[in-house]
Amino acid sequence: MAARKSAPKKGAKSNTSKEELLNHYREMLLIRRFEEKAGQLYGMGLIGGFCHLYIGQEAVVVGLEAAAKDGDKRLTSYRDHGHMLACGMDPKGVMAELTGREGGYSRGKGGSMHMFSTEKHFYGGHGIVGAQVPIGTGLAFSDKYKGNDNVTFTYFGDGAANQGQVYESFNMASLWELPVIYVIENNQYAMGTSLQRASSTPEIYTRGEAFGIPGEAVDGMDVMAVKEAGERATAHCRAGKGPYILEMKTYRYRGHSMSDPAKYRTREEVQKVREERDAIEHVRELLLQGKHASEDDLKAIDKEIKAVVNDAAEFSKTSPEPALEELWTDIYA
Repeated sequence: MAARKSAPKKGAKSNTSKEELLNHYREMLLIRRFEEKAGQLYGMGLIGGFCHLYIGQEAVVVGLEAAAKDGDKRLTSYRDHGHMLACGMDPKGVMAELTGREGGYSRGKGGSMHMFSTEKHFYGGHGIVGAQVPIGTGLAFSDKYKGNDNVTFTYFGDGAANQGQVYESFNMASLWELPVIYVIENNQYAMGTSLQRASSTPEIYTRGEAFGIPGEAVDGMDVMAVKEAGERATAHCRAGKGPYILEMKTYRYRGHSMSDPAKYRTREEVQKVREERDAIEHVRELLLQGKHASEDDLKAIDKEIKAVVNDAAEFSKTSPEPALEELWTDIYA
């Protein structure tokens, strides 16, 4: 079965309810404000190591979580804070993990790139490029074996799409008709090299054709388009038809990580995307134009979310550091 979309598909705005729009707005704004605060804490030296922010890409994970159900699984790369928040993980636990505190999801030992929550079916946060793809394929095998209708959302980037383990996973997933959705978050620049310079096939979703995996490109800056694509993909997987590929055409506003000055693109390019394609501003405009919310309503939501994020930041500073004994726990050999 061949890939079937050659261009990003837009979402149907007229069928989206006020409640759904407001929920999308809140979820995306929470991720944006959380990541902005994480950037501040990193600059203050309270977050060490690597820190990869999700600012600009919020519509991808919020839209797909809107298409998920209880029991579905998800895992991603090291740009993972937004995915954690979107699946319902506590901002306090996420921020405390970033600062290496006991109150974090991995008790302060995983940091930015390595957090898990079996309760929320979030299986990482993986620091090795592409490593999560075979793991996500294995999680989907587990659901196939158990005979349920759960799916696994396996996220990776345009840079990771060139990894050999991705195609080994594609082959097995197609051969065994596994319920896995491969979500390629194509933010155009991987670690710092544009897609045009790194890929002979710029439409990455077509990479599944050799394995009989259908796929499509989606406007990853439009949360409604993402949700609709997610619903198509989950229906395909839940019907026992095997894997599906979604290439999300998105864009990150910050560098690859906090240490990346992003000199490989112009400020004008970033500003143009912010002004013309920002996912949060798009939903904000729909809420205002549809008279679903006033400027004051949206300001109140922002104030509420900033309070949640500030509480998380305060918790991340005051939670104690892990005890020395924690050095010897969670070691598997």
